[in-house]
Amino acid sequence: MDLDTLRELGHTLTQNRLRTALTAAGVFWGMFMLLLMLGFGDGLQVAVASKMRGGTTNAVYTWGQRTTRPYAGYQPGRSIRYDASDLGPLREMAGVSIVSPRSQLGGYRDGNVVSHGTKAANLQVMGDDPAYLEVQPMTLTQGRWINPLDLEERRKVAVIGQQVVEELYEPGENALGSSVSVNGVHFTVVGVFEARSAGDRADREESTVHLPFTTFQHAFNQGTRIGWFAIVGEPDKDGEELEADIRALLARRHRFHPDDRIAIGAWNSARQFRRIQNLFAGIRAFVWFVGTATLLSGVVGVSNILLITVRERTTEIGLRRAIGARPSDVVGLILLEAFVLAGVAGYAGLVAGVATLELVGWLVGESNAVLGKPQVDLGVAVTALAILAVASLLGGLLPAQRAASIEPVEALRAE
Repeated sequence: MDLDTLRELGHTLTQNRLRTALTAAGVFWGMFMLLLMLGFGDGLQVAVASKMRGGTTNAVYTWGQRTTRPYAGYQPGRSIRYDASDLGPLREMAGVSIVSPRSQLGGYRDGNVVSHGTKAANLQVMGDDPAYLEVQPMTLTQGRWINPLDLEERRKVAVIGQQVVEELYEPGENALGSSVSVNGVHFTVVGVFEARSAGDRADREESTVHLPFTTFQHAFNQGTRIGWFAIVGEPDKDGEELEADIRALLARRHRFHPDDRIAIGAWNSARQFRRIQNLFAGIRAFVWFVGTATLLSGVVGVSNILLITVRERTTEIGLRRAIGARPSDVVGLILLEAFVLAGVAGYAGLVAGVATLELVGWLVGESNAVLGKPQVDLGVAVTALAILAVASLLGGLLPAQRAASIEPVEALRAE
């Protein structure tokens, strides 16, 4: 592209400044909105992922409920209760990597009064075994997690969350080695942890006191009862298949109908993870569709304006043809005008979109659990520019062909 071509291009685009500005505004807005929608969509996905961070994506949690169908002489309405005898068969199942028995004092999400010195708080108290740390990874900031000797010797030890420390201890007080009381039973704190998730889930996890499972059963008269199991499959084990195998095994052991879905409860993290992945894939596809359609509407505006410009420049184009300009030269000139007009406006929209996302990200912060920091990958920005470039060339193709079809004699006669 030589200097004369640039001057001519600038003259053409500035000959009607208002029309050029309005056309460019459509392309600018399309690119700007595409970047914003993609950025906020990514931020929301990051926020959701942070809430799930730390948990395994192929785990099944199962607990006993009540039967709803008669089976093998048993009437419906019978309670299903897990106990220690279920542990071995579950661990021997094909495709199972981890089986962690769990119980909660008072029931699911119920709190209990836990005290230290003169302070007390209503907290979750759980009975766990060493394997649970692999099911729900945590960051140990002090001490250790529950170990096999704690279970074997029924040690009265506890691992507490950071929220427990904040509620029961004075600022700066060291929790490690101190004592906490649960229903009058004293436990020595051997570890303090922080959750790897975020938001309400992190607060709930960090407001928990974890005790060795066997100590929990003995101290609170639970016998051999188990509240629920956290079961993790092998990496290549399908989550749906794992849940079906668990249900079949427990149906045989507790004698309830294999098709009674209510007899035991189950929460499958693989299913939930897949749903979230599909949801965000759908959102991302929708954003690309709407954003690209908005961008293309701006390019259509460029095409329409160039058609008008070609009509206004009929005599000029005819003179070019008369003095030797080839049809390809005319086509190239019109395509260049379309590319520059859409490209400059689109790039400005890209820069404005990135700047806006950076500003919002700075205001939101890194640790916002609701929105998440909006962001756009470099690859996404390059893809958007590539779409714009192709669309602008396609948009300029019709006006270019119209210009190339102008015959010199007809153009001069029209003048």
